[in-house]
Amino acid sequence: MESLSEHEKTRYARHLILPEIGLEGQQKLKAASVLVVGAGGLGSTICMFLAASGVGRIGVIDADTVDLSNLQRQVIHTTPRLGMPKAESAREQMLAINPEIEVAAITQRFTAENAHALAEGYQIFVDGTDNFATRLLINDLAVQTQRPFVYGAIYHFEGQASVFDASRGPCYRCLFPGQPPRDEAGAPPNGIFTPLPGTIATLEASETIKLITGVGEPLIGRLLLYNALEMTFETIHLQKQPNCPVCGQHK
Repeated sequence: MESLSEHEKTRYARHLILPEIGLEGQQKLKAASVLVVGAGGLGSTICMFLAASGVGRIGVIDADTVDLSNLQRQVIHTTPRLGMPKAESAREQMLAINPEIEVAAITQRFTAENAHALAEGYQIFVDGTDNFATRLLINDLAVQTQRPFVYGAIYHFEGQASVFDASRGPCYRCLFPGQPPRDEAGAPPNGIFTPLPGTIATLEASETIKLITGVGEPLIGRLLLYNALEMTFETIHLQKQPNCPVCGQHK
């Protein structure tokens, strides 16, 4: 396991004094590799917290560019970076937060044709997307490669988060087995309450760090529901489905 420099010990001092994380946990973070699919509302906060926490190698996939309408909620991007590829904008900000990590900016669409190649070498997949089809693809890849999939989704004032790991519980298709119900590319954009992506993304970042360090109980087999208007959290317990087309008995 990689050692920490004196500079890193100062940077991560508030982690190191947590008994649950300590030096060993921080070394695990430094040795870890995480792939974040999407650098929008969810991905923005996820990327910043993973960078700040010291995850050693982070890949960020996003083929879009920064638009003025993004800045209301995609807090990793800034006005001077309008028109810049989101993955590159995210990388720039992540390295400004923590220049001691490695960040790969991947300015490609995440598709069935390139998913295996782009995800090669990453140990955890994190959902920063805004569409159902890509989440299905991340899930199927996670099951095939035996990697955990940290999930989050947002809509208006509501959000949800979970961790899918087919070796320890249900996968995403156990919850949503079907294909996208409509052509999402042609659907109108959803309204999003400004702080909502940050709330759900913070949960996703927390779950990712827990998976890496081994602390606490991850959201495997549980779906956490959040309502910002009512300020409520609700937990739904999920079951692995024997007839799941991806992780079931007849996959």
